[in-house]
Amino acid sequence: MKNNCFYNPSLGELSLNQVSLKIAEFIRAESKDTYRLVIGSDSQERRLNGKKELNLVGAVVVHRVGKGGRYFYQKEKRRKPHSIREKIYTETFFSLKIASKLLPVLNKELNGKKPYELEIHIDVGRAGETRNMIKEVVGMVNGNGFKAKTKPESFGASKVADKHT
Repeated sequence: MKNNCFYNPSLGELSLNQVSLKIAEFIRAESKDTYRLVIGSDSQERRLNGKKELNLVGAVVVHRVGKGGRYFYQKEKRRKPHSIREKIYTETFFSLKIASKLLPVLNKELNGKKPYELEIHIDVGRAGETRNMIKEVVGMVNGNGFKAKTKPESFGASKVADKHT
């Protein structure tokens, strides 16, 4: 998969502009419905040729509430993080990076209208190692002007992105 390209299981490899167009078409097809635009990331450590690296996946989900949705994902390889904190920060920054690139293009495609509620899904929750990081990463997402969701509501990260790590 090429760098900065997205992938959809039905449509294959897509550019950022093509993803924006497909999301806009999906919304326009049923314009009276309610939509959520979800961006979430997950990562897994992999060993390749004896070298540990991080397989990072960012997912973009357009959800027609109560009626299904469509998703796209992007992959990157990164060096292995030194700690769980670094791993979660890497995932969160990746989601914010995708949002910062996608939203201007998508909003232009939608003629400045924003018929969706945007959520950044973070792979942290009240149980497990990440519970002490919730305030930090939610604050980071909110500080960038976005609404954050954590486990168990963060399906964009913990289900969709996780499926492709």
